[in-house]
Amino acid sequence: MKRYLALLRGINVSGQKLIKMVDLRKILEASGLNEVETYVQSGNVFFSSEIIDRSVLQDLIRDSIKKEYGFDVPVLIKTPAEIEAILNNNPHIQDGKDPDRNYITLLFSIPENQRIEELKKVRFEPEEYIIDKDVIFFFSPNGYGRAKMNNNYFENKLDVMATTRNWKSMNKFHELLNKA
Repeated sequence: MKRYLALLRGINVSGQKLIKMVDLRKILEASGLNEVETYVQSGNVFFSSEIIDRSVLQDLIRDSIKKEYGFDVPVLIKTPAEIEAILNNNPHIQDGKDPDRNYITLLFSIPENQRIEELKKVRFEPEEYIIDKDVIFFFSPNGYGRAKMNNNYFENKLDVMATTRNWKSMNKFHELLNKA
């Protein structure tokens, strides 16, 4: 059985699409996923499955939530190796920038080059970002709550669905994915 992380976009935010994590665990266990665990209230789900096709897993989770709650929730699946690669390749961390001001925006697909080039024309100093395929390494020295380049900004500019997590959460994901 393989271990996965499912990142659910847009649940438990601003009072809409509310899902209690205890209920989510039960729903996903009933759908056939194993060792289901959640981390905080923002849709981070760890599980094991014999299914190796991520699109099948994404559909299974999305369909289970839609059946129970009546709304669509975009689902992004990541493997332990992908989370580890993100942690090992963050240029802002490698440059010694404050980990508490580092954020990872995970894109649901790789954006078109034209969109990336358009994004490069706009700057909101002192915010910095680096796009690496389907990951944006984002540094906001003033904190994410004040950031101009937030998740919605990147989604709109790149025309790609995304979900953002802070550096501390990404490290916790790695720990939970690799626990014995």
